[in-house]
Amino acid sequence: MTGAAQMLTIRVPLAVRKRGGRKLVLTPGGMAACGPSAADTTLVKALARAFRWRRMMETGRFTTLNELAAAERINSSYVSRLLRLTLLAPDIVEAILDGRQPDGMTLPGLMEPMPSIWLEQGSTVSCIRNLARDTLIA
Repeated sequence: MTGAAQMLTIRVPLAVRKRGGRKLVLTPGGMAACGPSAADTTLVKALARAFRWRRMMETGRFTTLNELAAAERINSSYVSRLLRLTLLAPDIVEAILDGRQPDGMTLPGLMEPMPSIWLEQGSTVSCIRNLARDTLIA
């Protein structure tokens, strides 16, 4: 190098999105950095809670949603909507647990009515993702 100072500028295109209350850095291809914190903790906790409640109902600990809701001290409507998560296709559940869920997938979106046939759920999840993307662009 010569005596004159040289400057090197590097530009890296990236986007910052909020997911589960955390900021997530996305690469130009829309992929998030994978790691132990890549999973959306809100979705993971909701899945765990829903499957625990389902197990409690199946074992007979609670016989109705109202009994379960009263024991958990929450609204029975919320229990009902969260239990829908137990009907998600295994590949969607696995993607959420691995942190590979589509950008824009949120708990309120998953709590909406969804087809019970697993093959049809993929298109519903795509609609959720596209709706979230269109909302961010607008």
